Amino acid sequence: MKALSLKLSLILLVLAASAAVSVSGIAKLNNSPAAETTVVGYISDSSCGLKHMSGMGDDESCTLMCVKGGSKFVLADKDHKRVYQLDKAGQEKAREFAGQKVKVNGQVTGKSIKAASIEAAS
Repeated sequence: MKALSLKLSLILLVLAASAAVSVSGIAKLNNSPAAETTVVGYISDSSCGLKHMSGMGDDESCTLMCVKGGSKFVLADKDHKRVYQLDKAGQEKAREFAGQKVKVNGQVTGKSIKAASIEAAS
């Protein structure tokens, strides 16, 4: 009886250890960096997002005016009704495309994009 109890304890210990290894492997997979992807949208500002306020001029003028007032550049994906925050590098690259349709290549995490490149889209 004592030998059987010892064998069962040993088996349970081995199973628990292998389960812990499996779970840690899954955790590493979930923390891996996101793959680079392309998102198409319009360079807007964090105040206006998907739609610019009326009476503020064209999209470019409104975006630049809002950013000058403290807003940040964002990527407004009007097709999917999402607004993505751009990282510091994206902020610098976005200025020349204010109000324009663009393709942003980078890593998307939730509602943020770590922008590798921004280029005009057709």
